[in-house]
Amino acid sequence: PNPAPAPPSPGSGLGGPSQAGGRRAWQGGPAMEGASSPPNPFVHDLRLSRLQKVKFYVLGVVLAPIRVALAFVVLFLIWPFALLQVVGLPEETLQEPFSGWRNTVSHGSVYLLSRLMFFLLGFMRIRVRGQRASRLEAPILVAAPHSTFFDPIILLPCDLPKVVSRTENLHVPVIGALLRFNQAILVSRHDPASRKKVVEEVKRRATSQGKWPQVLFFPEGTCSNKKALLKFKPGAFISGVPIQPVLIRYPNSVDSTTWAWRGPGVLKVIWLTASQPCTTVEVEFLPVYQPSVEEAVNPTLYANNVQKVMARALGIPATDCEFVGNLPVTVVGCLRVALEPRIWELGKELRKARYLPGGAKCLLEPCPVPSSGPLGRTELARCLGLACPEDVEGFLNYFQQDADGNTDSREVSLALETLEGECSPQQLTCRAFELFSEMHTETGDCRLHQDGFCAILRLLLGTPRADGAELYSQLCGDHSQDGLTLDEFQDFSLRHPDYARLFSTYLRLPVACTLTKPGPAPAYANGTLAAASPKSKAD
Repeated sequence: PNPAPAPPSPGSGLGGPSQAGGRRAWQGGPAMEGASSPPNPFVHDLRLSRLQKVKFYVLGVVLAPIRVALAFVVLFLIWPFALLQVVGLPEETLQEPFSGWRNTVSHGSVYLLSRLMFFLLGFMRIRVRGQRASRLEAPILVAAPHSTFFDPIILLPCDLPKVVSRTENLHVPVIGALLRFNQAILVSRHDPASRKKVVEEVKRRATSQGKWPQVLFFPEGTCSNKKALLKFKPGAFISGVPIQPVLIRYPNSVDSTTWAWRGPGVLKVIWLTASQPCTTVEVEFLPVYQPSVEEAVNPTLYANNVQKVMARALGIPATDCEFVGNLPVTVVGCLRVALEPRIWELGKELRKARYLPGGAKCLLEPCPVPSSGPLGRTELARCLGLACPEDVEGFLNYFQQDADGNTDSREVSLALETLEGECSPQQLTCRAFELFSEMHTETGDCRLHQDGFCAILRLLLGTPRADGAELYSQLCGDHSQDGLTLDEFQDFSLRHPDYARLFSTYLRLPVACTLTKPGPAPAYANGTLAAASPKSKAD
């Protein structure tokens, strides 16, 4: 996890942010959005009129296949020119900037063919505003908002700067050759020492006094819908050198390029974009940002202030939203919480899973959940009332498993009681305390300790364990080993100025997420059981 954001201070040079227009922390999940809250940056809802749909269907059949086929042909033509740059060179030569005739031929050919490939996909216009700084003025470029896999098009007006990529991409045909040609900085998710090496390499190149070409970062680290800036990762700012912000816009009548966490998938985005007669991208170079003394030694502060500068220029809010694992989260108080509570998602999935393939409701009643102890997969399927027990695999990631793959029955019990939607937040927090608290040996009353506290926050709010542990220490102070009493836990969850609204919102589920309690099947006058009604469209 990134370090906690430090208080902002103004930058000392061009583009330095003022105290006004700061970051906007999300006010919780979808139900907590108000008129003053920024939109969810991870959801792209593409709405097309009937005429636009007809146009896309016609052009999608005629134009898109030809464009995509020609673009792939050009992509494979880039391959040999990328290989020309590196083939036969010793390893020590690859650690220094390329020069000579190979670099001239390869760089020019890859540049022209890349522009042709994007042109064939429909990107006929690349508008450039502002002036790109030299590598001496700004060794690092940071681009935002990152909204699509088409964003690498900005490498063209930036004269093919170096990038940061995953080591695994080296094994992808064509892409691997392009990364070697680019002398990309590679990071491995499986090597704990990899991140440290990447930091050292970024610093080495950024402080080379213009010897290395510029390095381009997408500091958000993932794609959004362009309606708000995600939290900037500190990697691009660790070296403490001046950077140049680069803004990316797609000023088109239909936003066909956005590829967000929830919205059109890869193939649909490619098909829609290739079906557009013309797609325009606009790249704007902002003035070079000179870090202050405080920013130069605090990359998180540096990243936050640059994010605010770029957000102001774009006219959109700067948020603390980011991805943790595969889950979009934001910051409320000092907690990272899921933008859309996982408990809501669990309810939606369970509603679907309790129906048989033909659409009839499963008549199998969920088994009562034991008050404590581990649950194997078979027991978990019965407790959840799944129509097909083998579907339990899809629900394991909602709960924590022990070393043997068993699930804590307390989590399952709390989840199901929450999903029934019949308990108030006060009743649910009391029930959570009862399930996860332990008897205190000295006082004889029940206390909630760190493990139970973190488990409750993870299940109900989607909070990472590290954040829960830090908050637990703050709440307990010097008496963390004594635990929290029920009153202290409810003071935090129901009456705290930062967290009360969060709990009250996340624990009041929408109708689409609630589960009905099992009851007797309706009977006819002759005593026979009525058939289960088919699933409705709302379900």
